[in-house]
Amino acid sequence: MKNLQNYIDQKNAWGKFFNSPAITFPLTQSTVDDLARSLDSDLSPENLHCDGEISRAAAQAKYNYYGRVIKELDRYCVNQGLTVPTVHEYY
Repeated sequence: MKNLQNYIDQKNAWGKFFNSPAITFPLTQSTVDDLARSLDSDLSPENLHCDGEISRAAAQAKYNYYGRVIKELDRYCVNQGLTVPTVHEYY
């Protein structure tokens, strides 16, 4: 679950700038749904490719990372009895 933890750590680091509450385990259904929406945003073509500023290989590496995060989030949900969210931008 290291990719999911890393993703949450990054979200928490950015959240400090906006005084957002930290994401902590155990995750609630609401938090899982928020993470899924955030992943959808991260996977949008504009964000994934940094508006065309990064190479195709770098964008693919980001896509692969987010895919691992999604798989770990899905596994977490199954293990915790939560509804697995849909990330629409992930194919």
